[in-house]
Amino acid sequence: MSEDLEAPTRPLKSFNQRFWAYPDGQDAAGKMMVANTYAMIGGLIISTYDVVMLSKPQGIGNIMVRYGYNTIPIMGMASAFTMGTYTATKLRGKDDPYNYAIGGALAGGVFGAWRKCAVTGNCMAIALAIAAVVKKLSLMEGWTFFPPPQKFGYQNLFMGRHDRTLMKDTEKGWTTGRE
Repeated sequence: MSEDLEAPTRPLKSFNQRFWAYPDGQDAAGKMMVANTYAMIGGLIISTYDVVMLSKPQGIGNIMVRYGYNTIPIMGMASAFTMGTYTATKLRGKDDPYNYAIGGALAGGVFGAWRKCAVTGNCMAIALAIAAVVKKLSLMEGWTFFPPPQKFGYQNLFMGRHDRTLMKDTEKGWTTGRE
């Protein structure tokens, strides 16, 4: 069976689908874009928390420095993981969990350089390598960490079709069985 080249392609619904749409070792630019987008969003959230709750810098320049201090290394970790898995897949010629372990270890190394502590970097490299291997195994075997959310119909607090009683009524029309 050959693919119909004239058939319209469906656009991917999310960044996450785009990351997993291609096998490892392909579309490095697309995977980098997806990984760095998520890393940037996470870095901005962490930086906002840091600026508002922890460091409380004064002035726009100091605030921007804190945002850069937190966001840029997180994006570096995402880049190291993505390019590490891509390069390992290309060099080894196999798509297996070892490539993800290499990428996780590289990301942990970036974390250690950011924190300026080799011990922290080594511990994070081990932890991220294990986490990446577990994720790759879940992709290969088809299981998920969290089930997809269940979608319920439209619900409104004031709609009469929902029973909000503490105890439901028993069946009507029952007898004692002595008749």
